[in-house]
Amino acid sequence: MQTLSRLIRRILLAPLVFILLFEEWGWAPLSRAFGWLARLPLWARLESAITRLPPWAALLVFGVPVVSLVPVKLLALYLFAQGHALSGLVLIISAKVIGTATAARLFELTQPALMQMHWFAGVYVPFKRWKDIVLKEIRNSLAWRFVSRFNMRSKEFAIQMWQGIKRK
Repeated sequence: MQTLSRLIRRILLAPLVFILLFEEWGWAPLSRAFGWLARLPLWARLESAITRLPPWAALLVFGVPVVSLVPVKLLALYLFAQGHALSGLVLIISAKVIGTATAARLFELTQPALMQMHWFAGVYVPFKRWKDIVLKEIRNSLAWRFVSRFNMRSKEFAIQMWQGIKRK
């Protein structure tokens, strides 16, 4: 019986693990990439204003990427329905990447204000604790170590190739 409950738990947690992996590989790098916009004076002023928002306004601002993607998703559905599957897929993937970058950056800017709301902190803190435990287990897995080594070697190879091209 314990084996069955463990199997059911793993099946139910599998989608969450994939979301966490996407977040791990996408959230922080996309936030950093989006952060370069802060070098632009107008963007820096906008980010500064966002960091000074009260908690309720920070929550509204953090919700902007979610709401703004609805029309894009509807357009992608329309493209799929019209037989333009590749265009719809490219639109969905692009929107997901841009939406994730925006959400990541906005969360970075609004987190201090959001954490002032007791209900938000009450949900976020246990989620973050759980997420850190799951990610630790994933990082300790053989598959993760293999992929990490492969990724590191691929980067080293790409750097060597680039340096070889630059020398010529």
